[in-house]
Amino acid sequence: MLKYIHLSDELESGIRNGTFRQGSKLPSIQTLAKQYGYSKSTVLAALNELMRRHMIYSVSRSGYYVVQKSSRGEGKEPAMIDFATSAPDPELFPYLDFQHCINKAIDMYKNDLFLYGTPQGLPSLIKVMRQQLAESQVFALERSIVITSGVQLALAVLTLLPFPNGKQTILIEQPGYHLYIDHLRTHRLPVQGIYRTAQGIDMHRLEELFKTGDIKFFYTIPRLHSPLGASYTPQQKKEIVALAHKYDVYVVEDDYMADLEQDGKSDPLFAYDTYSRVIYLKSFSKIIFPGLRIGIVVLPDPLNERFIRYKRSIDIDSSMLSQGALEIYIQSGMFARHKEQMRSLYFSRAKRLDAALRRESERSEGIFHYDPSKYPGIHTHLVLGEHLSVPQIIKQSKKRSILLEPMDKHYWPGYLQRNLIKLNASHVSEGRIDTGIAQLADILRSLKA
Repeated sequence: MLKYIHLSDELESGIRNGTFRQGSKLPSIQTLAKQYGYSKSTVLAALNELMRRHMIYSVSRSGYYVVQKSSRGEGKEPAMIDFATSAPDPELFPYLDFQHCINKAIDMYKNDLFLYGTPQGLPSLIKVMRQQLAESQVFALERSIVITSGVQLALAVLTLLPFPNGKQTILIEQPGYHLYIDHLRTHRLPVQGIYRTAQGIDMHRLEELFKTGDIKFFYTIPRLHSPLGASYTPQQKKEIVALAHKYDVYVVEDDYMADLEQDGKSDPLFAYDTYSRVIYLKSFSKIIFPGLRIGIVVLPDPLNERFIRYKRSIDIDSSMLSQGALEIYIQSGMFARHKEQMRSLYFSRAKRLDAALRRESERSEGIFHYDPSKYPGIHTHLVLGEHLSVPQIIKQSKKRSILLEPMDKHYWPGYLQRNLIKLNASHVSEGRIDTGIAQLADILRSLKA
């Protein structure tokens, strides 16, 4: 990475985490050069880059100042400490960079925008995606990659699609992804559930279901699970793939947080699959912004043509404009820079959340249990004592300006709901995480008393 880009990223990180406050003056060029060990010309180039990103502005004969944003009321923090929202913080969306890519895509693909695209996706984006996937240990041929209008559409097509194994039942984790549960409920499809905890799933139970349950596919989020935040171990991933092969079951792997993984040795299920049993799904909703609506599907050969045919019957093609803009965004290097910024910022928040929960867990005296991870994620969960009422906790937390959300929608009807609270720090500034967790622990202690 170029020195001035590295420095501009460092300064931007300082702006986002509050080291340099909105409206405040940055240190002088000379001070920054001395502090970071760069030449004045490098510092000046970094400051110009931040002005291009609309992060700072210059005042003649005075210096450089952080842009004051109005979206948070003249720099004030939001009233609520929001541990409920799972979408990325809008403050982190790459608006300007992506706007540039959209304009560029209109120029590059102006003729194609007035035509229907190919049902598989924009060919040039598929080439780029193949390279991106390989970085995550997903090695796929271009013919196996399909672009969809978000992962939700991919799941809808897979659910509708007849599979070569001729089976009907969908196996889902409990708790699990609420929007897919809504889809399955709406269409009254045959569903089985398997309980998942921070430690994973019961492999004996999984084998029993694969063997006797007429399982078409097992839908799973192996890493940074929604809503638990937990990840499978490499051994568990190997066992799942081996059982799928043994009992003629497919596995649909939703790797929606792949770009935010901090464990460099963590590979997807797909990397362990030598039997063409894993269907891999990737999303950009958590790393760029949800409205992009682009999902990636990697399919085994027996499903490829059939998937494209069924997809076309539901959605002729995915937005050519979004696909073209994403291709330019990745090819320009903007995505790599944004990804590193997001990974750094989210990991900083995740570590703060983890430390706060460890601290309060030691003082909790059995009020709640927190299972720490070697590589903490931006979201996690607490296991509460049976005597505590989740609705009461949510009600009392709201009075203290802490926003929480129940787990109800993450369970299939009829499955026993464990006494859990989910926590997500993607919308909480790093400085307020300690405050929020300390207040939540006080509420739990008071309710116990």
